[in-house]
Parts: sequence; structure tokens; C-alpha cells
Amino acid sequence: MREKIHILLADDHSVVRQGFKMILAAQPDMEIVGEAANGREAVEFAGQLQPDVVVMDVAMPELNGIEATRRLADVSPRTRVLALSMHKDSVYVREILRAGARGYLLKDAISSDLLAAVRAVSRGEGYLSPGVSDAVLNDYRRHVTDPIDLLTSREREVLQMIAEGKTNKEIAVVLNLSVYTVDAHRGRIMEKLNLHSGNELVRFAVRYGLVD
Repeated sequence: MREKIHILLADDHSVVRQGFKMILAAQPDMEIVGEAANGREAVEFAGQLQPDVVVMDVAMPELNGIEATRRLADVSPRTRVLALSMHKDSVYVREILRAGARGYLLKDAISSDLLAAVRAVSRGEGYLSPGVSDAVLNDYRRHVTDPIDLLTSREREVLQMIAEGKTNKEIAVVLNLSVYTVDAHRGRIMEKLNLHSGNELVRFAVRYGLVD
């Protein structure tokens, strides 16, 4: 058993990371082992560092915290995710918890909540900010199946980039694919979700918390 909780911070705002770092690093039982500025880095660094806890921002560019959380299970199965968001909306909470996060903390939480959340998640317990508990319970009763489950991980990634306004060519460069392959992904996404235009794709991505 490690003496300290090894923590990876993943947030695209360096000011936010510095704030959390100051709070967490001051604790005798916690150590910051790395920082990531987007979901892709979070997955890569978690694979290298095998931290106990990743404090993961939900909304990050290129690869968001939800998709990064799904991928962490493959590269660092022992790592537990504490999601961070400014959103109380049940959709954000639901998607990242379903992706495998153990906790969900609102960004305006006080520092004692952050510390309690990190310790709880590191022990394998769940943690929800009081402000989101009601939303989660109500949402859980309402939703059983979810259209986003129809998409593969790569399709969800392509969908996010389309919603962020990237062209097929730009997406192809980021993902190291051919434009033809990206176009095929786009076609399959629209077919699976029964969407018929770029605007509908964007609205879907916003509704399911893939982009702000």
C-alpha cells in the first residue's frame, strides 16, 4: 500500500490546475505526480504513471474527460477517476459516472470537499457533490437506455471534434486517419443516431455533454 495518494490532475485551464495543486500538495497524505491539459494527455500520463486518482475535468478539448475516463480502464485499471465540472446538469454527471468515474465534484466546491472527495475515491468509495445528488437520482429513474452507447469510442471522438467545428481534414490529421475514413465515421454516426445534418450532430453532442 502506498503511503501517499498519487494524483494526476487533468484540466485544460492551468490556473485551475495550479489552484488544485496548491490545496492537494499541502496535504501530508497526497502527492501530485503529473498534470495533463487534455483528455488525450490524461490517458497517456495515467498509462505511464499509474496514479491512484485522476482529478478529471469533464469538458476538455479534442478528447473530453468522459471519453478519457472510458479509456483509462484499459491503460491503468487501478486508477480511480474523480470528475470535476461546473455543470450540475444530470447529463454530464450521468455520462462520466457511466464511463467509470467514482466521484463527481463541482468546481465551485470548497477545498474541504475536494480533499474529502479525493480520499473517498482513493479508497474505492463514491463521492457526489451535494449539489448534484438530486439530479443524479431523478435522472437515474428516467433513463434506462442511451443512444450514445450505440457509438464506438472512435465514433464518439469523431463526433466531439465535428461538434467543435473541426473539418474532416482537420480531424483526419489529429487522429492520423484518411479523410475518407473520417467521412465514413461521420456517415455511420449519423446513421446510428438517426441524424440528418451537421447541426443535428452538434445539438446531439451538446445534449449528451460531449461539448459545452
